[in-house]
Amino acid sequence: SLIGEGSQAELSGSGLQLSKVKNVIIRNLAIHDSDNDAISIEGESHHIWVDHCDLARSHDGLLDIKHGSDLVTVSWCRFHDHHKTCLLGHSDKPSALAEDKGKLRVTYHHNFFDGSQTRHPRVRIAETVHIFNNYYRENEYGAASTNDAGLLVEGNYFEQVKAPTHTKYGDSKEPGRLVERLNHFVESGKPETAGSVKEVPYKYSLDKAESVAAMVREGAGVGKVT
Repeated sequence: SLIGEGSQAELSGSGLQLSKVKNVIIRNLAIHDSDNDAISIEGESHHIWVDHCDLARSHDGLLDIKHGSDLVTVSWCRFHDHHKTCLLGHSDKPSALAEDKGKLRVTYHHNFFDGSQTRHPRVRIAETVHIFNNYYRENEYGAASTNDAGLLVEGNYFEQVKAPTHTKYGDSKEPGRLVERLNHFVESGKPETAGSVKEVPYKYSLDKAESVAAMVREGAGVGKVT
């Protein structure tokens, strides 16, 4: 486990690459200005928890999950000052989709996508990706589903988000599936939805979407671990 102490724990100029590992916790760390991804999870890594981190201004992604990785939770993190934020599934190539099929099961909850532009997350083939109780503020788009991915987007707060959800995106020729429910929209566009998605296999408590902005502003990021 990599756990920062207090409100000043940070990595500057370099990020973390997790490959072929399991049972890892990354918590209470600020990571910025990395020359690659701030955090990269790949190589069939699994059972990873990224919690209460602050990620910004890196060369590539802020938190990318790919190459057959699985069973990851991203919670109470703040993402800011960045364009391509969270990638889930790295390529449309048949070999890459085959590698990821049945994996990339990720939960994103109570994160603050604070003015970051895209990929919150941008998903290929994974199911079910559970995106709940996150606060989106001034983003180009929220979550994007392609290549038959299945996303459940619920109880989020979207504020000034041009496109809260996409079911087609970029150069990906195959659309994805996406179910949205109980979300709250403030000065935002209309979400795209398509198809049906498997329910998640675990129990969870969903906060009311209207309360999520204040809750996440107060609790997400470094130094706010309770």
